[in-house]
Amino acid sequence: MTFPEANLCPLASKTPMLSLQGHGVVKGYAIGHAAIMSAAALEVAHYHIRPENIAAECQRLRDAFDEARAELDYIRQNLPADAPREMAALLNVHSLLLSDPMLSEAADELIKTRHYNAEWAITTQGQILSAQFESIHDPYLRERGADIDQIIEKVLRRLSGTPNLLQTAVSLNQSEALIVVARDISPADMLKLRDARFAGFLTDLGGPTSHTAIVARSMNVPAVVGLGNAHSLVRDGDLLLIDGLNGSVLVNPSDAAIAEFKQIRSRYTETRARLQQLRDTPCITRDGIRIRLEANIEVPDESEAALAVGAEGIGLFRSEFLFMGRSQPPSEDEQYEAYAQVVKAMDGRPVTIRTLDLGADKTLVDDASVAVNPALGLRAIRYCLAHPELFATQL
Repeated sequence: MTFPEANLCPLASKTPMLSLQGHGVVKGYAIGHAAIMSAAALEVAHYHIRPENIAAECQRLRDAFDEARAELDYIRQNLPADAPREMAALLNVHSLLLSDPMLSEAADELIKTRHYNAEWAITTQGQILSAQFESIHDPYLRERGADIDQIIEKVLRRLSGTPNLLQTAVSLNQSEALIVVARDISPADMLKLRDARFAGFLTDLGGPTSHTAIVARSMNVPAVVGLGNAHSLVRDGDLLLIDGLNGSVLVNPSDAAIAEFKQIRSRYTETRARLQQLRDTPCITRDGIRIRLEANIEVPDESEAALAVGAEGIGLFRSEFLFMGRSQPPSEDEQYEAYAQVVKAMDGRPVTIRTLDLGADKTLVDDASVAVNPALGLRAIRYCLAHPELFATQL
């Protein structure tokens, strides 16, 4: 007996209401009121600086970079114990980008040579770098161009003196669930929002491999990204229905649509509960082929969660997450304990441990630069061979 999710009909839009379509990156259904996250990048003033004010404008830009970097460093050093596992690594990437001269120094040069104001300079240079990422063929690496946009947004907030993320969320009924609507959401902002009363995330930008999607999945919060213009079409307080399976969103739905949505959500919940009953059923195809279902993990504790959902082994232990978000790499003894914990938890089931896959969007705290094209340069086995002392300890 099977209960395929395909039998769950998509969110209907039979009534005349605003319907948006994006990429569903976290399965599930959510209903709540919109909380709009302002986008500083959409409100940038463009004007020229007088020659005598150029030095002060350059300093204003440098101060904004320093403040943004200090904020990220503080968040990274004070991550709560239950923060998503990927968070330290993602924050580290953004911190490195803030230190990259191809962004900060190039923007500084635009102020000096073209007399752009700081906001104009940083957005102009950001557009240049984003265009370079857009030319990358690999979709995952191309998606990393969104990181450039996110850190520019952070710098612009510092320049404008408007660090608040949500406009009027506090004015909504405290008993109502909130759905964050934004142009994009950086990992640091996701962390700030995780303790709020939210039921889901909607963003104009992003795709299945965006950092918004990665963090939302780790938080198990329904999310739809790549909606295009939801941020401008949705108003604070609008009632939203999110279909995270099909990437559909309804804005201010009718009573009939709400009733239908609740029925779909109820059927989905029931289906998930019935599927849980099949957890220990052997994975055998109709023609009798046995398939072993294993789990991918990033930290040792996740091995217990893998067993809880019926995994028959660890298909991939991403060992690099033991190294990120810390000033010193783990010792041989520390690594041994981590790997041994997983092996013991699996109790004879197969465990595949991948050696360090660093580079691209996964870096160590002390790595000082980020390549314009992360596919080039040191990453994965090339990184390991360039750092034999690190690699030998792991082996």
